[in-house]
Amino acid sequence: VQLVESGGGLVQPGGSLRLSCVASGFTFSSYGMRWYRQAPGKERELVAHISSTGVSTNYADSVKGRFTISRDNAKNLVYLQMKSLKPEDTAVYFCNAVNLRVGSYWGQGTQVTVSS
Repeated sequence: VQLVESGGGLVQPGGSLRLSCVASGFTFSSYGMRWYRQAPGKERELVAHISSTGVSTNYADSVKGRFTISRDNAKNLVYLQMKSLKPEDTAVYFCNAVNLRVGSYWGQGTQVTVSS
């Protein structure tokens, strides 16, 4: 089982980034997918969730209207499109696959830094 995130980097406030997470080793279409983030000295925070079919999405209040989660079950990919980025969005972003009957898997994380 593997989840590999990519797309992080340094961006100026107001900018955009798109994170990707490619999955392998499990039945991707049977898992809800989530993006979490963890800033230095803070607890890991759930940012966005998408259902296994992609029909349902949920967001943390802090990112509503700025972030969009999506998935491509044919390619085993989940995305997080981030717009209007703020310095407080700076964190390591983690991809998480969850199936309540089986368990969950985590990626290694990708760093997002929002700074001028």
